Amino acid sequence: MRWSLIDEVVTMAWNTLRTNRLRSGLTILGIVIGITSIVGMTSLVSGFDRSMRSQIEALGPDTMIIAQLSGISMVSGVGIRELMMRPVITPEDAAAIKEGAPSVAIVDLTIGQGDPSTQRAVRYRNEQSKTLQVFGASDRWSEAMRLPMAHGRFFTAGEVERRQRVVVLGQTAYAALFPTEDPIGKYVRIDRERYLVVGVAEPQPSPGGMNLNQDDFVVIPVSAYERHFGIRPMRMGPGEIGTLFLIAVPREGLREQARTEVENIMRIRHGLRLDEPNDFDLLNQDAILDTWAQITQATFLALIVLSSIALMVGGIGVMSIMTISVTERTREIGVRKALGARRVEVLWQFLFEAVFLTTAGGILGILCGSGIGLLVHQLTGFPVSLPWWSFAIGVGFSAGVGVFFGMVPAIRASRLDPIEALRHE
Repeated sequence: MRWSLIDEVVTMAWNTLRTNRLRSGLTILGIVIGITSIVGMTSLVSGFDRSMRSQIEALGPDTMIIAQLSGISMVSGVGIRELMMRPVITPEDAAAIKEGAPSVAIVDLTIGQGDPSTQRAVRYRNEQSKTLQVFGASDRWSEAMRLPMAHGRFFTAGEVERRQRVVVLGQTAYAALFPTEDPIGKYVRIDRERYLVVGVAEPQPSPGGMNLNQDDFVVIPVSAYERHFGIRPMRMGPGEIGTLFLIAVPREGLREQARTEVENIMRIRHGLRLDEPNDFDLLNQDAILDTWAQITQATFLALIVLSSIALMVGGIGVMSIMTISVTERTREIGVRKALGARRVEVLWQFLFEAVFLTTAGGILGILCGSGIGLLVHQLTGFPVSLPWWSFAIGVGFSAGVGVFFGMVPAIRASRLDPIEALRHE
């Protein structure tokens, strides 16, 4: 290639595409769709990933969650039937950890979170909230979850022991029932029961400004919850899923020791032998983040594979149009070769045309995908992130498609015999 002619080759390729705008636009449509889907979905998934990570990190590096099952077990390949046959977590487990784990500073017992059967509307006089999650907790819940009170206080250990009907409202219930009044000391109704409002929780962290209904809850003492709703595991298939789990916060500097103590206590209570795996999940921040990373990586891979199908279709379209272009411009190629153009120069001209087409489609796809992500964020508040590597993937994929699918028609054009090309009608 005579590099002094590179400007001429590029200019000729650009002029050819500019004079056939409709055909060029239709040719890159598949590329635009593919890159739009890659960038748009990547922006949404990446934004949600960053937001969820920040929310998980807010739990704290030392906090442990003891549960019957979780997403970590599912991701690790444990069968659904085996998970369903695990024993449920009980209040006695919490008592055993409090008594037998001196390295644990806080043990919180939480029941009913995520249980659809205990979702209720809360009433105050003529006001009524939307359906909220009602769950029970011990007196250390706000400390364990690092959630301070906006108004009032959390209920005490004595109120839990005496099964008193007291309640702490989330921000959604507070805004719906007490827009102008001080809620502390007022009575609200859950079903037919009256509960005394003793506190209002601060707004929970909102990942990326997205509303995940994280404040749609009211919390009552676990003893009052047991009297109101009972402790009823959800029966599913051959086993049960308990809605009770424990949160354990170790004393400062005793993280590993506390984890060992909690694990040993739970294994002894479940009668496990030394060679048997745990039949419960013991989670911490690192384990949750690792599992979430596996999920997001699989999601990104699936997005790229699905988007590559659209890019493949677009690439075939580019190859088809460029092949037709070679046929239409056979005489032009013959004239260029007769005037001294070499094969490599003809090849580069057609290859540049294909790369220009697909790169333009990639840039348009990046703009459309970014616009879709930003529009979704403006309309719904869904968190969006536009990482630079998603743009690099978009441009790289589109240029690569141009090179790959443009090579065949470019080689065909460069191999045309100039005499036969000039005689072509």
